Amino acid sequence: MISRRFLFSFPIFLVVYLLQEGFVTQMRLPAGGFSLILIFTLAWASMSTPEIGALTGFGAGLLMDLSETSPGPLGHWTLVLILVSFVISFLSYGDDHVRANPLNIVFLVVAGVVGAQLAFALFGLLLGQQLGSITQVIFVCLGTAFWSAIVTPLLLPIISRLHALVFGTASRI
Repeated sequence: MISRRFLFSFPIFLVVYLLQEGFVTQMRLPAGGFSLILIFTLAWASMSTPEIGALTGFGAGLLMDLSETSPGPLGHWTLVLILVSFVISFLSYGDDHVRANPLNIVFLVVAGVVGAQLAFALFGLLLGQQLGSITQVIFVCLGTAFWSAIVTPLLLPIISRLHALVFGTASRI
């Protein structure tokens, strides 16, 4: 049953990935911009169980690893998104106060985006990748948090309806 629902969500994530690669990467926003697939994945995970969150992180991480703009080795984003999506879904699972309030979900997604980028940088250092200076990494993380905080409330109703469509649950957002 869970694999069937996961397969129903794959075309949705594929469309988001194509929008990310075809449109969002072409926009030149100051301070790093935003990642549409990262926001979508973490918002989806915040509305799911921890198992679905980890599976969602796995699928979205594989798509992000296939991106031409991904600087890390294959599997780097997959590992990061499995961990971050599981944590986000674990924090929101079982607490209806978190899921019922869109502001809490926006906060979780923005914190998850920053956490994912910091985890990506930390695992990149462990893998021997060259980063910039610490101030540059912090500047990009803060800029991405800013843009994610603007974009997430705009996408949250769409993500909520798609999640309810795939999993057959009532949308509360």
